[in-house]
Amino acid sequence: MKTGSATEPSPESPRLMSLDALRGFDMFWILGADALVAALHGLSSNPVTQFISHELDHAEWQGFHFEDLIFPLFVFMMGVSTVFSLTKIMAAEGRNAAVKRVLTRGALLFLLGLFFYGGFSHEWPNMRLMGVLNRIALCYTFGGLLFIYFRPRTLMAIAAALLLGYWALMALVSFPDVRPVPGGDTVITKEAGITNISQLNMASTVRLRGVYIQGVNLANYIDQKYLPGKGWDGTYDPEGILSTMPAVVTGLLGIFAGLLIRNKSVPDLKKVWWLIGAGVVSAAVGWIWSVDFPVIKKLWTSSYVLVAGGYSAILLGIFYWMVDIKKWQFWCQPFVWVGMNPLTLYLINELVGGYDSLGLRITGGPIQGFLDTHIASGIGDLVVALTGLLVLFWFAHFLYKRKIFIRL
Repeated sequence: MKTGSATEPSPESPRLMSLDALRGFDMFWILGADALVAALHGLSSNPVTQFISHELDHAEWQGFHFEDLIFPLFVFMMGVSTVFSLTKIMAAEGRNAAVKRVLTRGALLFLLGLFFYGGFSHEWPNMRLMGVLNRIALCYTFGGLLFIYFRPRTLMAIAAALLLGYWALMALVSFPDVRPVPGGDTVITKEAGITNISQLNMASTVRLRGVYIQGVNLANYIDQKYLPGKGWDGTYDPEGILSTMPAVVTGLLGIFAGLLIRNKSVPDLKKVWWLIGAGVVSAAVGWIWSVDFPVIKKLWTSSYVLVAGGYSAILLGIFYWMVDIKKWQFWCQPFVWVGMNPLTLYLINELVGGYDSLGLRITGGPIQGFLDTHIASGIGDLVVALTGLLVLFWFAHFLYKRKIFIRL
């Protein structure tokens, strides 16, 4: 355990525009790009639009699509930001102030997650306690505290222990087969008609281990037995209890990347090669590991952590080279605007039903019908999607120009 901060205090580094741009690029796919791709696919279905549309759907269970990178990429970037923000606080105010910051922000994010998923609008137990914002809160809290108290080598050992420990638990610990009729490859999902634990055979004496069937695995069983409230997938949650262990490592991988970028003794171009090289190795190891421990986002498997973390590091390396080294910055300005206020833009998107719905209010109805009739069928959807994106970028720019940055 350390006696000082995670890194030696040094003059404050300039803000990483590449990190803001990559964060905005990530949010772009959440806040409207999917509607744009769907409109393009409807206007002209071809192999390119078919491929992109396929990649913008989550893998149902096992496998990896581009959509499955968006969430871990955000957690990874949160880890990068943690290095810069907490090092600055520790240098100026000390470790206790940094701990207070982490605990306060983590608690606020968690409470915001509870509110986001309905808060007290639903009677207990129809309340979701775990979700995307809640997972972000937990990853930030545990990752931030680990960064404050441990040195990088120890953090690497902790990350390896969490990934290997999760694999060992999932592969070796037995659990009851709680399916109504144990055996076979039957899944437990809402789509299969199983929406609450009263439909499960919780007293089953048939035990399993090392299986990763949807709804029939150790992580989902722990949620079924111990996670109170409502599960997103009926009887369990993709952001459940046990899978939080490897999710923390996703943030730690971002912390390692942040430590590298902040290290002034390493030349900038070498940092790029380290990020890309480490990303390729991480993704390769993850895919090799997937032969035994499949890549499954809804379980946040250890192989998934390495694959998503590897791709995240590669993207960060590319953005860092283009934006902060080569100074090719004009093209990414809209992403920077979005990346400076991701949480605000995300919450507004959910409150208004999506920026594409705002686009529909502006260029939908008779305008959309006129375009479809007099120009080309499907062009109306494209104009609506583009209008929604324009609203997003306009509002992000409005906040940016007035220096309104809402952070917890």
